[in-house]
Amino acid sequence: MTTLFDRYQLGDLTLPNRVVMAPMTRVRATADGLATGSMASYYAQRASAGLIVTEGVQPSLVGQSNPGTPGLHTEQQVKAWRPVTDAVHTNGGRIFAQLMHGGRVSHPDTTGRQPVAPSAVPAVGEVFTPTGPKPAPVPRALATAEVPEQARSYAEAARRALDAGFDGVELHGANGYLISQFLSSNANLRTDAYGGSVPNRIRFAVEAVTATVDAVGAGRTGIRLSPGAGIWGVQETGIPELYGALLAELAPLGLAYVHLEATTDEEILLGLRAAWPGTLVVNPAFPMGPVQTDKAAAVRWLGLGADLISFGRAFIANPDLVERLRQDLPIAETDQQTWYAGGDTGYLTYPAYQHR
Repeated sequence: MTTLFDRYQLGDLTLPNRVVMAPMTRVRATADGLATGSMASYYAQRASAGLIVTEGVQPSLVGQSNPGTPGLHTEQQVKAWRPVTDAVHTNGGRIFAQLMHGGRVSHPDTTGRQPVAPSAVPAVGEVFTPTGPKPAPVPRALATAEVPEQARSYAEAARRALDAGFDGVELHGANGYLISQFLSSNANLRTDAYGGSVPNRIRFAVEAVTATVDAVGAGRTGIRLSPGAGIWGVQETGIPELYGALLAELAPLGLAYVHLEATTDEEILLGLRAAWPGTLVVNPAFPMGPVQTDKAAAVRWLGLGADLISFGRAFIANPDLVERLRQDLPIAETDQQTWYAGGDTGYLTYPAYQHR
């Protein structure tokens, strides 16, 4: 029987266990998107994970969603990431950068630019800005000729990620950000080749992934998806058809993995597992939902066919989460007030389990 602590071969990487640290926004970068020494310590503390996926990293300035997030679109940002990847590797870990283009989930106060999106439809809710939450602005609809440039931005950032020492990249195709917006039936009102039908709505995702594979290789490329999540007001119609078609287009590329969030009916997720021939990472918890992933949920999904299991919030307060899971030790609670507070409190101050 497969366990969380079995080795797994992911492309050229041998993972010592099947526990993945899920990407989580922590807004500890500098104002100009540089990774910091504290970030190096944070990720190095968690290097016992089979694989770390970083917080969302903007592939371009217009792709930045929140203030305080790191980027991979300048040489200075590449240089700033190298101590982070070096620290993880020194501690025996493996790390992918999650490439996250916010699309309409952004604000001119953060980037100095009007957000871009498939259509001029604002996100639902308030977005973070340097001076606090503000209503999501109306984005500028991308012209048809501009769309490929946004798709290529993932590939360009992926090249920089490898220059920075990352082992690979994960495209953020989930949670209402740009790729998710193109998949949507209410954020994407386009009538050109990128909107309307299922083949058109998946086109941007396929082009972004294909460009990234061409840039850094399939074994270094993954994608995260959240079928039917409804986050930031993004809605999707025909979820099984939509995501089935997307996986069918991605399958021949030989990606390192698809990372599914449990955001729709289990029957649909199991259908997507059956449709995907490659490695599947599953996060059993709904993003920001009341219940975080625990060992029981992880074991259950391994039994349902997942290859790897990602844990998000549990990794915040438990840098030694893998060992706590292995020994059935208590899982420490995280202080939500410090998630986005900046500074080292609630970031570097959670200890490993103290045996008495």
